[in-house]
Amino acid sequence: QVQLVESGGGLVQAGGSLSLSCAVSGTMFSIRALGWYRRAPGKQRELVATIITGGPTNYADSVKGRFTISRDNAKNTVFLQMNSLKPEDTAVYYCNIQSPYAAYWGRGTQVTVSS
Repeated sequence: QVQLVESGGGLVQAGGSLSLSCAVSGTMFSIRALGWYRRAPGKQRELVATIITGGPTNYADSVKGRFTISRDNAKNTVFLQMNSLKPEDTAVYYCNIQSPYAAYWGRGTQVTVSS
């Protein structure tokens, strides 16, 4: 079974940094993209960042220049480095894998940014 486990969430002050990681286990067919999504209270889930097989990355305008998505294929891990955090970044962050056959999701990790 494919399993995604996020870690690194927590409470930080505005302007601080936080690193999230997503450990992927299990077997799957080809991966099209890895990504991070988030859901803030009272809002729809939104795309934060994606990294496509082959290297291209994409970011939501709200996080561009502050967040960086990366992957370590040897460790089967995807990362999200978050800098200059703002209170509006407060949300549950979810790791996602998109394959030609299915989408896989982690359980999420809470990120809270205090003002």
